[in-house]
Amino acid sequence: MILKPTFANTAFLVLLGMATALQASNSEPGATESLYQQHCASCHGSDRLGVTGPALLPENLSRLSREDAENVIRNGRAATQMSGYEKALSDDEITRLVDFIYTKPEDDLEWSQEAITASHRVPNPVDTLDPFPIYVADLMNLFLVVEKGDHHVTLLDGDRMEPITRFPTRFALHGGPKYSPDGRFVYFGSRDGWITKYDLYNLKVVAEIRAGINMRNIAVSADGEHVLAANYLPHTMVLFDAEDLSLMEVIPAARPDENQSAKTSWHSLEYQDAVPKAMESSRVSAVYTAPPRDSFIAALKDIPEAWEIRVVDGEAEVRRMKTETHLDDFFFDQDYQHLIGAARNGENGHVIDLDTGKTIATLPLPGMPHLGSGITWEYEGRRVMATPHFRTGAVSIIDMENWEVLKTLETDGPGFFMRSHENSRYAWVDVFFGPNSDKVHVIDKQTLEIEKTLQPEPGKTSAHVEFDRYGEKLLLSIWDDDGAVIVYDADTLEELKRIPMKKPSGKYNVWNKTQYEEGTSH
Repeated sequence: MILKPTFANTAFLVLLGMATALQASNSEPGATESLYQQHCASCHGSDRLGVTGPALLPENLSRLSREDAENVIRNGRAATQMSGYEKALSDDEITRLVDFIYTKPEDDLEWSQEAITASHRVPNPVDTLDPFPIYVADLMNLFLVVEKGDHHVTLLDGDRMEPITRFPTRFALHGGPKYSPDGRFVYFGSRDGWITKYDLYNLKVVAEIRAGINMRNIAVSADGEHVLAANYLPHTMVLFDAEDLSLMEVIPAARPDENQSAKTSWHSLEYQDAVPKAMESSRVSAVYTAPPRDSFIAALKDIPEAWEIRVVDGEAEVRRMKTETHLDDFFFDQDYQHLIGAARNGENGHVIDLDTGKTIATLPLPGMPHLGSGITWEYEGRRVMATPHFRTGAVSIIDMENWEVLKTLETDGPGFFMRSHENSRYAWVDVFFGPNSDKVHVIDKQTLEIEKTLQPEPGKTSAHVEFDRYGEKLLLSIWDDDGAVIVYDADTLEELKRIPMKKPSGKYNVWNKTQYEEGTSH
């Protein structure tokens, strides 16, 4: 059977068609690779980079355990094109195939500019689509709910808290969807490099393109004209025209060479300290939009730098800021004057003035803060920021005037996500990691104390809150295949309803994201 490319490429197309000729195989060296080439390469590429199915590389499958992969090969997966092959494959064959796709290829992998361009498709050009929505709702109070359980997204009416539609996505969305400034279009980025532009008015895919082999996230410029992708593999950032996702430029995440052009810096800041020769290039941890600066900010994982990128006359101009250490994650103050980065040592945060490029403060933040989930609010006449920690049960609250830790609030375990809203008195933080992951804390933003601890579904992880545009209601995920999104009253903390979903993870409100609301991640 030949599969045509579809938008709903799931991870479990991985071994589609394998069973047809796999009645037996020997254990000679190379036998498993031969099986892969014979039965998998047509969907996933002879180099395992993916074709109609996703890439089969360890980094791309990091969200899928070996046990889960073996189970799906045996038993299939509901609502996908992956059937069970328990009768066709022996246990040994299944184990060896799983070992193979979780093993790094011996040859270096490349994803060229030509490959990017060849992957581009535009099934529904914007100028062919109706400029008015096909349904009635407050278009700025819509939510997108990413359902990891079966790789779908639900579009939710934030007033009625009812689903409008549910549609399939690429495998393993990563980094959160990003909206166009007017909220009409949303851009999704998948772990294996696919970017999808989707029209929320007409409920159709506009365009798709593959930026890399392993991608971290994407960002949309403040004017809505450009999309920038951050790759782990290859070591690049890739710039696209937001209109149809056509390729504009590939930006190597590399140290400057002797002949580097003048366009790689602006203002009076020049790159002065070359990194060691061993650090020729870097994975890109993430890229963010800095609206007041009309720029993007990128975090590099392997070179101690942060980059600011502006698009001038259709070309990227890169400004490099040397940092005191490698920074894994970023947070920004509301006017994007300062960048706060988490040091990889898991003990500190570094505050960088984005105008001067200089580090102006070091914060004691043991336990690896998840700064990408940080929030801010006004407290006793000054602005504070707060962040959970990956490795310790704490929330750090920091005075953003003097960059001192105002308070460390003890929680029931390490947390992942923290959310609030300008109109809410509460901040919510989960305890995603550890034995208490079924709990969530509600913090009073004026007393800086835990007001209440909820346990919405005993034994199932509770995570990731997102408020509606008014701060009156909020959504909380029960992070399970047999899960739900719970709607709460933001003031009384009472549960209003549950909407069944398949392992819902992130929820993203159009107003909060397009207006850069202080209580949500940017």
